[in-house]
Amino acid sequence: MREFTVDRAADGRRLDALLGELTHGLPQPLLYKFLRKGRVRVNGKRISQPGHRLQAGDRLECYLNDEFFQRPSPENAYLRVKPRFQVVYEDENILLADKYPGLLVLPDREEGVNTLEAQIQRYLYDRGEYRPGETFPPALCNRIDRWTGGIVIAAKNQPALEEMLERIRLRQVQKTYWCVVLGRLPRREGTLTGYLFKDSKKSRVYVGDSPRPGAKQAVTHYRVLRANRELSLVEARLVTGRTHQIRAQFAAAGHPLLGDGKYGREPVNRRYHQPYQALYSREVTFAFPPGEGVLQYLSGRRFQVAQVPFEKLV
Repeated sequence: MREFTVDRAADGRRLDALLGELTHGLPQPLLYKFLRKGRVRVNGKRISQPGHRLQAGDRLECYLNDEFFQRPSPENAYLRVKPRFQVVYEDENILLADKYPGLLVLPDREEGVNTLEAQIQRYLYDRGEYRPGETFPPALCNRIDRWTGGIVIAAKNQPALEEMLERIRLRQVQKTYWCVVLGRLPRREGTLTGYLFKDSKKSRVYVGDSPRPGAKQAVTHYRVLRANRELSLVEARLVTGRTHQIRAQFAAAGHPLLGDGKYGREPVNRRYHQPYQALYSREVTFAFPPGEGVLQYLSGRRFQVAQVPFEKLV
């Protein structure tokens, strides 16, 4: 519990406005929820009206976790966000989240609060499954670009995290993407192979036909689902998981992704009003061989997102 005395400067202020300052911008829906539940009192009395006017000398009692009074940071970011991802699948060990394009999976220099990681923490916090310092912090097992949507795997405990990371390393977790590329591919099905070299300074990769120092082999199987005169809806299955693999390989093949501002064609992107790359992590298959493990029950199971937002463009 935190206790505050309303000073002269706050005389006449609304209760919700002052609470917002004390909690460094806690979202209003959550503040109102706390008021309804009687977790805020003025002079010992429960006050549920957000617009209640305070007077100098009022004693404000806040029965909130200490984390709510800390300034926003990556460590307490989950308290400031609202979960907006869709749950594709969930059990006691893992959660498959359908991330919307534009949401970062982890904090970076520009965004340290509203990330998929924080949203998952908040989702589990609200369900009583996550308590900082008491329970395992949910951990992401794979990543996708900010402007790529789709399935991201999160582990709810340490054994699940360790096993899932090992399954991914052994390529026992198959990830299938849908994308829209420019033009018509020469074959309905095929495989893109090459060597990807990452230029960290330019934050992009380059595709070569032969090995070179620092380059990694990339293999992508694809299947054309449908096509028109200018666009093709393509299913791409990753064999390797390299940075920008699908985007760079299709661009190198002469068929960049629609909306791709880094590897694509801007005039076409503007014409279709596509603000980000048309790429979505649509499906995950757990292709585990016979054996043991806390996640063995997932063997052979396949999970898909409900809808890919750009699929009707073709």
